[in-house]
Amino acid sequence: MKSKNNIAIGCIIQARMSSIRLPGKVMMKVENENTMLDCVINQLQNSKEIKNIVIATTDQKEDDVIAEFVKKRAIKYFRGSKKDVLDRYYQCAKKFSFSEIVRITSDNPLIDYEIADTVVKYFKLNNYDYITIDRPQISTFHQTYPWGYNVEVFTFSALENAWKNAKLLSEREHVTPYFYKNNEIFKQTSIENSEDLSRFRCTVNTKYDLELIQKIYSNIKKRPILLHDVIKLLKADPELVKINAHIKDH
Repeated sequence: MKSKNNIAIGCIIQARMSSIRLPGKVMMKVENENTMLDCVINQLQNSKEIKNIVIATTDQKEDDVIAEFVKKRAIKYFRGSKKDVLDRYYQCAKKFSFSEIVRITSDNPLIDYEIADTVVKYFKLNNYDYITIDRPQISTFHQTYPWGYNVEVFTFSALENAWKNAKLLSEREHVTPYFYKNNEIFKQTSIENSEDLSRFRCTVNTKYDLELIQKIYSNIKKRPILLHDVIKLLKADPELVKINAHIKDH
């Protein structure tokens, strides 16, 4: 799908096998034969705003399995730097001529396409350089979405600016810190949810996180799984929330 200026918007999903706490997690099974990466792709393929999905993995041999996997699914992919993820994003966006980029990480298998579409539409309507959800450096911080639903959108020109000027390791490894550290350069905002759902954790960094996601997928039969489906289940069964309640990332 084209943006309002008839310029391609692309979704770049970063994925690698060398996760520190749960190595190989992106290829672990979540539901039957569906891996975590399958789930991320399947959820986003329902999007009305995103039609170009690319998996950005590394050029390391350990990530050959990801490249082979996405080839079989007929999904486009790009291979680049392992540690300089900002460069990986920039080179990927450049190769596929994306003028607007949606950034998604592969450890969020419940990513909600409706949230992504809302963020993209708000981004385009207001001509932002960068937009995200729950970003403390941009707006008065109050975590509102569950962990695992993050969506970031930015222009290629903003990405190129960051790629040229970001110097710190943290700015290269995490892609977008240069944006929100320089709000005088980039027009940006952060969107919050109407209800505080921060007590729920739906991202995957440990085996406990994966166990919860597997149970959510087995309990909810509707596809795609939307945020309100997940919250309804977790509120009805507090025992599920306890599975990974002890895990802290932030």
